[in-house]
Amino acid sequence: MRYLLFLAAFGAGLAADIDANDLVRRSVERDNDNWKRARYYTFIERVYSRELDGGGKVKKTESWTFDVTMLEGSPYRRLIERDDQPLPPSEERKQQEKLRKSIEQRRKETPAQREKRLADSEKRRARNRDLVREVAAAFDFRMLGEEAVGGRPAYVLEATPRPGYSARDARARIFPKVKGKLWIDKNDLTWARAEGEVIDTISIGLFLARLAKGSRIELEQTRVNDEVWLPKSVRVAASARIGLVKKMRADAEVSYKNYKKFSVDTQILPASEAP
Repeated sequence: MRYLLFLAAFGAGLAADIDANDLVRRSVERDNDNWKRARYYTFIERVYSRELDGGGKVKKTESWTFDVTMLEGSPYRRLIERDDQPLPPSEERKQQEKLRKSIEQRRKETPAQREKRLADSEKRRARNRDLVREVAAAFDFRMLGEEAVGGRPAYVLEATPRPGYSARDARARIFPKVKGKLWIDKNDLTWARAEGEVIDTISIGLFLARLAKGSRIELEQTRVNDEVWLPKSVRVAASARIGLVKKMRADAEVSYKNYKKFSVDTQILPASEAP
């Protein structure tokens, strides 16, 4: 027992010697290769929302499940379930028809049209990556220790807004009003988990909506095929005021499963054309 306690104390001492801010910067740089591998995966995405009344009682729940595949080089998102139930036959036919038309349209593209579509898709992905890069500049990090995430050892860091930070990305303007924690996988230096909490009211859209202090977001990733880290879940618990009158509390969760590596030889066909 004394030996185990010694090892734990020794490990904590090593973690304390690590420059937390430098660790985050290195994790962002390391993520570039992971980002490139991630685009070759398809998955099932489930979006769940729950609206609460002032006393915390559930008023309304909804969910949508999507099959996200690669269609002629860029993602295609097809609704397959609503409220965890298969779509009615009439709606399923509409989804299949939309898929058929998208396949037909993309296969008829000129080289210039295809190049623009793929470039637009990559631009959207790059914007998300740019926002991650902003995190390293927006916060000061402090090492808290180590914990296991998904059975893998990870550094745990506290994130507090950095004084004087000026956002380069408009979406990052909320960062000075957020604090959080970050779990970085020790072996891959990848963000295994992240948490954020609103510490001051955030106004969105010229005061059309106000996100209240105490609202939270949690993100978790998982390692797939021993080669890439991909999203596992995103959870949000928020209190907000919409306009001048309406107040609302809501929870939302986006979860991901059934990751499969996409082959360039794979052909996606609507049900009517499937063998």
